[in-house]
Amino acid sequence: MKTYQGSEIRNVAVVGHAHSGKTTLVSALLHAAKMTPKMGRVEDGSAMTAYDEEDVARRTTMLNAVAYAEWNGVKVNFIDTPGFHMFVHEARAAMMPVEAALVVVNAANGPEAMTDRVWKFADEFNLPRVVVMNQMDHPRANLDKTLEAMRERYGRHLIPVQLPIVNDKGFQGVVDLVTMEAFFYTPDGDGHGKIGDIPANMAEEAKAAHETLVELVAEGKDELMEEFFAQGTIPEQHLITALHEAIREDRIFPVLFASGGTNVATDHLLDFLKVYAPAPVERAPVAARAVLQAVAAHGNGEVSERQPEIVMRAVDDKEPISLYVFKTMTDPFAGRISFFKVFSGVLKNDAGVCNYSRKGSEKFAHLSVMQGHSAVPVSDLHAGDIGAVAKLRDTFTGDTLGEKGHDIFFEPVGMPEAAMTYAIEPKTRADEDKLAPAVHKLMEEDLLVRFYRDPQTSEFLIAGAGQPHIESLVSKLRKRYHTEVTLKAPKVPYRETIRGRAEAQGRHKKQTGGHGQYGDCKIKMEPLPRGSGFEFENDIFGGAIPRQYVPAVEKGIQESAARGFLAGYPVVDFKVTVFDGSYHDVDSNELSFKLAGRIAFRKCMEQAKPVLLEPVMRVEIEAPEEFAGALMGDLNQRRGRVQGMESTNSGTTIRAEVPMAEMLTYGQSLTAMTQGRGSFHMEMDHYDVVPQVQADKIIANAKKPVEEEEE
Repeated sequence: MKTYQGSEIRNVAVVGHAHSGKTTLVSALLHAAKMTPKMGRVEDGSAMTAYDEEDVARRTTMLNAVAYAEWNGVKVNFIDTPGFHMFVHEARAAMMPVEAALVVVNAANGPEAMTDRVWKFADEFNLPRVVVMNQMDHPRANLDKTLEAMRERYGRHLIPVQLPIVNDKGFQGVVDLVTMEAFFYTPDGDGHGKIGDIPANMAEEAKAAHETLVELVAEGKDELMEEFFAQGTIPEQHLITALHEAIREDRIFPVLFASGGTNVATDHLLDFLKVYAPAPVERAPVAARAVLQAVAAHGNGEVSERQPEIVMRAVDDKEPISLYVFKTMTDPFAGRISFFKVFSGVLKNDAGVCNYSRKGSEKFAHLSVMQGHSAVPVSDLHAGDIGAVAKLRDTFTGDTLGEKGHDIFFEPVGMPEAAMTYAIEPKTRADEDKLAPAVHKLMEEDLLVRFYRDPQTSEFLIAGAGQPHIESLVSKLRKRYHTEVTLKAPKVPYRETIRGRAEAQGRHKKQTGGHGQYGDCKIKMEPLPRGSGFEFENDIFGGAIPRQYVPAVEKGIQESAARGFLAGYPVVDFKVTVFDGSYHDVDSNELSFKLAGRIAFRKCMEQAKPVLLEPVMRVEIEAPEEFAGALMGDLNQRRGRVQGMESTNSGTTIRAEVPMAEMLTYGQSLTAMTQGRGSFHMEMDHYDVVPQVQADKIIANAKKPVEEEEE
């Protein structure tokens, strides 16, 4: 394969709402560029960037996928991203290694929830945007309505650089408003158009649209404005140069038209990306943290701590090698595959580099570029290109690598908190042994996934973006790693505590012939502030209980507290003082006093006004403003306490405290209430008393299994 210089590369993140046709459009672009012998389809699993079994089964993309097109002397790298809101973190991660975002909009539906989100991400990463109104073959496709809706959301600088040619046969082609040429296509063809005259019924519209484009491009550029006013237009090459600059500087967001499904106008989109999308070498230098070792004047020759310093690294072959790993994929045959962007230098096959993030070294044997799940070998990769390598020893997503002695770190793209947690139960002992290694491989691919064992309930818990996400993980465990598990709603880690004081005696006496058992203790119990845990005080005087038996009393109390009193949940935030007791010279031992401690504890609990505690989550919800009322009402029904609400550019942010038990299925509810336009994250905040009505139900449910066992 040809080696491409940084000026010959275009890196593009393909982003947009679910079902806007992103993956199909990428398939059409690859086919138009003759990278595939036939047009790939999501429906039959032949789409180049929807190769994962779960993507094919669900007909949607859940993880970023990489492909490339070689087109008229340039290489266009595409990162195809998911469109469902729960995988929004993938779309954000795709923004880091690219120089432009290809925002795909369903021409019939207009801008949707994920369109808003990815537009914000592009703002965050200062990325130029190229908008494609896709699915122009749809009978409800509406240029004017969709364009106006986008301008209301994203500003007036969205400007068509084409006009769609639509007649009684449907979407037939486009008019290029820069060159003022028409391109006609055969639907379901090879994506290559034929140049022709602008249809007579579109001539006036095209002329007016061309003048609007020229005027907007020339805005703020004195030289161009003078040329425009003097001649009434701008020479074509001047316009091309000025439009390229305006797109690179985010002064204009060009709007194009295509139909990925019928492969219409895809060659023109490739041409546009070649001419107008910025090359990596045009990118402003990238901020990184350099670690410099400075010698301190200690007088003993010691070196001071390594101090980080911000440096700007230009995308240039002449700079030291630096690269950033933006994705990891696990292949059953090739093992772990690391996808990376070369930010500077030239990376050659078999190069040895340092992993600055983990203080190790790696050898880049068998460099390649990825075409979907297929690796295409290359000899080297220049600054700005995207590549992949298999079987690195200790390199993961978010790591920075490069030349020894030129330590820098590119800031990893942060991940949001997982929104939903499930208990995951291995079906057999063999499955339990395989579970942790298998899940950790999935975690290498998807940084949002969390996996841990709850210390209180002893359940394995798996956390992800939502129910479909977690279900897909379970499917991968079964298909890839032959690990069978069952998903269950997690047990809420309730706790118990006391509100009153109590005093009780615990006496254990047993005579079975020979040595008996005897232990006797008197204890006081009192509540402690929330979060204090357990305190024990020895207030024995005069040897009522020998010193060596006091720890046994404490142990008995702790063991009994761990088993709970009301519903089997641990008792917390209380203090016990042992102040009296008695013993027998022959029959007393540690076991007897441990059992006495248990008896005294349960007697005290009966008197000390025990209550149930539940975990309360700190929740933050983001959604369009029109859904605020419904969300507030829903939070009230969930026993939530709203802490605040504020308006933002993208809608409303609501902060609340909500019991964990009420949030177990919130993801699905939020999607339904906001038409998929809301998102949330939550984290544990504190424990609070469960209202009596709910507490009675929890206690009754906890007693059912015990009663069934007794029967």
